Amino acid sequence: MAVQVGSPAPKFKAQAYLASNDSFKEVSLDDYKDKWLVLYFYPLDFTFVCPTEIVTFDKHVGDFKDRGAEVVACSIDSQYSHKGWCASHKDLKGLKHAMLADITKRISMDYGVLLPEKGIALRGTFIIDPKGNVRWASVNDTAIGRNVEEVVRVLDALQTEKLCPCDWKKGEKTLN
Repeated sequence: MAVQVGSPAPKFKAQAYLASNDSFKEVSLDDYKDKWLVLYFYPLDFTFVCPTEIVTFDKHVGDFKDRGAEVVACSIDSQYSHKGWCASHKDLKGLKHAMLADITKRISMDYGVLLPEKGIALRGTFIIDPKGNVRWASVNDTAIGRNVEEVVRVLDALQTEKLCPCDWKKGEKTLN
């Protein structure tokens, strides 16, 4: 079942790999209380489209932090797989955001992005507000990478708490 925008985000708690300091840490939704959270799912470590997205999200971590938002990646791989992938892939070394290990597939299932017949997640992106509610959700096919600049644009729009027209960008007029 898909997560409904406007509803509380499904709770999660799992081990994560933090490449920035080469460590493991338990991470939960409660850790982001009173903050915006961009939670994104990708299918698998050691693949081809996934690192392009992870690197692009990481390049935008400062943009998200400037907006009071944290970024967390999630796949069905273990934290050890995340560590091995980051160590072996030059572009993934030193990532500035956490990589959740959803080895039970519960988080992917709860967010409605699990493909049970393949045992992997679709490319789902969720913006969760400081109150813990899902404010935006986007899900792509496994073969199609997402546009991280669009995620930043949507976060900007949500943070205005106003009506924003099509193609609205930060600094433009909102609707009354």
